[in-house]
Amino acid sequence: MTPTPDNESPPGHSSHGAHGRRTTSPQRIRKRRLTATLVATGAIAAGVWLATDRSIWHEDADSAAKGAGSAHATGGDMPGMNMNSENSSGTPGASAAGGGPPEAAARGGSLQPAALPGMPPYDPADLYSFDHPGMVSPVIASALPRIYVPNTESNTVTVIDPADFHVIETLKVGRQPQHVVPSWDLKTLWVNNDLGNTLTPIDPFTGKQGAPVAVHDPYNLYFTPDGTSAVVMASKDMQLVFRDPHTMAVQKTLPVPCSGVNHADFAPDGSYFIVSCEFSGQLLKVDTRNRALLGVVDLPQKGAMPQDVKISPDGKVFYVADMAADGLWTVDGNAFKVTGLIPTGKGTHGLYVSRDSTTMYVSNRGEGTITLFDFASGKARGKWQLPGGGSPDMGGVSADGKVLWLSGRYNEEVYAISTTDGKLLARIHVGRGPHGLCVYPQPGRYSLGHTGIFR
Repeated sequence: MTPTPDNESPPGHSSHGAHGRRTTSPQRIRKRRLTATLVATGAIAAGVWLATDRSIWHEDADSAAKGAGSAHATGGDMPGMNMNSENSSGTPGASAAGGGPPEAAARGGSLQPAALPGMPPYDPADLYSFDHPGMVSPVIASALPRIYVPNTESNTVTVIDPADFHVIETLKVGRQPQHVVPSWDLKTLWVNNDLGNTLTPIDPFTGKQGAPVAVHDPYNLYFTPDGTSAVVMASKDMQLVFRDPHTMAVQKTLPVPCSGVNHADFAPDGSYFIVSCEFSGQLLKVDTRNRALLGVVDLPQKGAMPQDVKISPDGKVFYVADMAADGLWTVDGNAFKVTGLIPTGKGTHGLYVSRDSTTMYVSNRGEGTITLFDFASGKARGKWQLPGGGSPDMGGVSADGKVLWLSGRYNEEVYAISTTDGKLLARIHVGRGPHGLCVYPQPGRYSLGHTGIFR
């Protein structure tokens, strides 16, 4: 059985190809790849279109009274972030959002300065050392504990209370919401309305929606580690669009020579990031600072469909889930070379790091299982089967590390799974086509995007 592409409609629902649109012919894709390669490498000039700054939140007396706990802002600022409050270096991104608890630096080795100016220092022994239990940033300490589930076929976001697993409310959003993405400064959750060509902001302190922001083809959303750019994965448009992280005005458009850009992760020092291309079976390497294409790699299997991307805690290996190869590609990011394939299960899809940085939870959407991948040995050490089956897709780990939350893409449900023994704690009915589920809040100093990649 051929895997259903990640950004197509679930079986049994209407679909018009990728993103619900007409599919592109191989000849046209090849022509666009060639053009994109010339543009991305500087052979011809890239066109950049401009977006108008627009107000996101409407401030009122009640929100103003919340003070530091408020996520409201207007004009050019990201909700809750005042870009006039720079640190001593004068660089807005030079300190992380809230800085994180002081004990974080003591968890691993000494912190190293990043190659990317403005990016907070990192622990080379454990890139996730600030993501451990009890390390939620003070900036979002008062955020409502919630699970946000975008339902791509229902055009809604289901909001779940993780304490008792009940649905609190269902929010109406734009057309085909794909992912719910935490902003770099942690103070806004962005709903990616892919076919609606908008981002809907949600205030995590109140759970209320803001006015939608016009953004074309926002299949997925990331943020550069220095906090200076949002990166829209414009899959249909075959572009990476760098935008102002506050207004979403376009900074630069980078055409890419591949089809189906969807997921990414960054090098330890922030100097580059690796992007998966679902429909052409390729990976991209992108220069973060210069926003330029560094290379393209074809995955060594015909029909490969790469999905989620995650770097190892020691920063030495990028793991790329592949739902057609049923496993994890291992990639040397510096050399930009594929080094192997580790089988995990049918329809390998989402990748989530445990709160102690020892294990990666791998969702196998095609068989209803979760593989436990051990970073130290580089091997799978077990597998959890969802009772009665399911289609585990995207999600995240609870702040205390005790629960793995995953959407059930083809079953209109969400799974809450104990990370102690793999027991299914709850199966919660949601809308149609649940996809990029976001657990919030989570530990970390800042967000790199997707459903919650924190450092």
